Amino acid sequence: MKTEKEKMLSGEMYNPLNKVLLKERRAARLLLKALNDCREDDFAKKDQIVRQLMPNAGNGCWIQTPFFCDYGYNLHVGEKVFFNFNCTILDVMPVKIGNRTFFGPNVQVYTAIHPLHVAERAAGLESAKPVVIGEDCWIGGGAIICPGVTIGDRTVVGAGSVVTKDLPSDVLAVGNPCRVIRALNETDV
Repeated sequence: MKTEKEKMLSGEMYNPLNKVLLKERRAARLLLKALNDCREDDFAKKDQIVRQLMPNAGNGCWIQTPFFCDYGYNLHVGEKVFFNFNCTILDVMPVKIGNRTFFGPNVQVYTAIHPLHVAERAAGLESAKPVVIGEDCWIGGGAIICPGVTIGDRTVVGAGSVVTKDLPSDVLAVGNPCRVIRALNETDV
């Protein structure tokens, strides 16, 4: 029989109030508190906390605090990724972020899915779908990335957009719901 964590990581319905998951989220919250309370110029301490919180983060990951996530270990972050102020990533399932991708302030990335059926919600169950964001992307401030979405390399998501479906590489996409406006090419600066 699968544990609640195994169910969570496989995208099945699971109980988020399971003792193991509660303990892991609490540990992440303590690291987030330490990170968010760090002095801006204490680079070594911030880097140490980020490495504990996000063991799958590449070199040069820069986080403007405050920053929030559920577990941290489900964040697979490439090199030189930048998170501006107040980003929230609900990493119930893996969130993969490619090298040199930048997030504007207040970006939210969700993997958690709450059931539409009232009895399942009342039972406290939820599920999740992973999110993949490619290399060299720019996610504008206040954008929301919904569960199960893949964003291709070099794509720009406009500020305030709500991304509910996959986006290909090399496009500018904006709106609610987010839609492709045009292709990007090497002459776009």
